[in-house]
Amino acid sequence: MPLVRIDIGSGSSPELRQAVSDVVYDAMISVANVPRHDKFQIVTVHAAEELIYPPEGYLGIDYTSGIIFIQVVWNAGRSTDVKKAFYRRIADDLHAMAGVRKQDVWISLVDVSPENWSFGNGVMQYAPK
Repeated sequence: MPLVRIDIGSGSSPELRQAVSDVVYDAMISVANVPRHDKFQIVTVHAAEELIYPPEGYLGIDYTSGIIFIQVVWNAGRSTDVKKAFYRRIADDLHAMAGVRKQDVWISLVDVSPENWSFGNGVMQYAPK
């Protein structure tokens, strides 16, 4: 049930965009226990001036124009430890597989209740019983 939004700079290659997609999907399955084939993602490529971040850094983290914003909307209920492991897996794997700086992997999780989804046909598939 996750919906993933990936916002990335226009200087990124199609291979990098695919790697980000794959890494996030793999982390969802292996760390966050998301069902296989539950892959709904929107990848948006932006001009450099459309990705805004503090050039002086934030919380001791410095960013570059290679910043990648990842937002995952998913069902609430995962523990803090699972979320920490999810963040770490994505940053580690993007660094190892694609050379992305870990500092440039910016992730936001949005927890929602299951009835907030319709996967088509105008139906609330996870309606309360």
